[in-house]
Amino acid sequence: MKRLPDYLKRQIIDTEKTKNVRSILKHNCLNTVCENARCPNKNECYQKNTATFLIMGNVCTRNCRYCNIGCERPEPLDTEEPKHLAKAVSGLGLKYSVITSVTRDDLPDGGANHFAQTIEEIRKISPDTKIEILTPDFKGDKEALNTIIKAHPDVFNHNIETVECLFKTARPQGNYRRSLEVLKYIKENSDIPTKSGMMVGLGETQDDIKLTLNDLRSVGCDILTIGQYIQPSKQHLDVEKYYTEEEFEDLKELAKQAGFEKYQVAPLVRSSYNAFKLFN
Repeated sequence: MKRLPDYLKRQIIDTEKTKNVRSILKHNCLNTVCENARCPNKNECYQKNTATFLIMGNVCTRNCRYCNIGCERPEPLDTEEPKHLAKAVSGLGLKYSVITSVTRDDLPDGGANHFAQTIEEIRKISPDTKIEILTPDFKGDKEALNTIIKAHPDVFNHNIETVECLFKTARPQGNYRRSLEVLKYIKENSDIPTKSGMMVGLGETQDDIKLTLNDLRSVGCDILTIGQYIQPSKQHLDVEKYYTEEEFEDLKELAKQAGFEKYQVAPLVRSSYNAFKLFN
């Protein structure tokens, strides 16, 4: 594993605020991507009284080579989870909530209805809370996507994650073009803003990045995030390159040139990092 540059390191300090967030999550039996994916911004977000909720369990049916979430046989869905999550959103007093999930290829609808139920439960008790969802590709199933459109989250996020030439290495069970089609379908069949994110450092070239950004804009993607890939363990894909902070400034220029007006590009940016600020 390459040595982590100092600018990518974050100190972990527990405070009353972070303890309160952990307590509310534990009380409601909820998972977060903050914990399960070892997000480097976890402490900062907990300090702001927020977290990215991970629904439908904490094991995935896909084995993406960059992700710290385990790939095993998933448990049955917890039908009470949408209500528990809504209580946590209310308990944390969130103005903006981000909900993501593991991929559940074992479910007929990929879990789309579970997303919809979660959105519904949040709106019952926290009607003013904005809701962003970060979903898997649902195998491109239009009925599943229609379920999401009907639930009408405030932002629909589906991450492209990497460039097309590296897709099969990083996401062997995914499909680059299918991910673009998912974003395109939401854009063409609703007024929901769409969002996507990618990692750099897996061996892509600047031309690869330009192509990916242009592909995202070609399907109407509104919001973009780009951050540095950090290897979770020796079993995951190697980091081919740590981009410097100056190089991230160059990536911002590429985002502008591609036509993005809303973007967040920095070493430790992740999909849901400062999501409310970016939404506004």
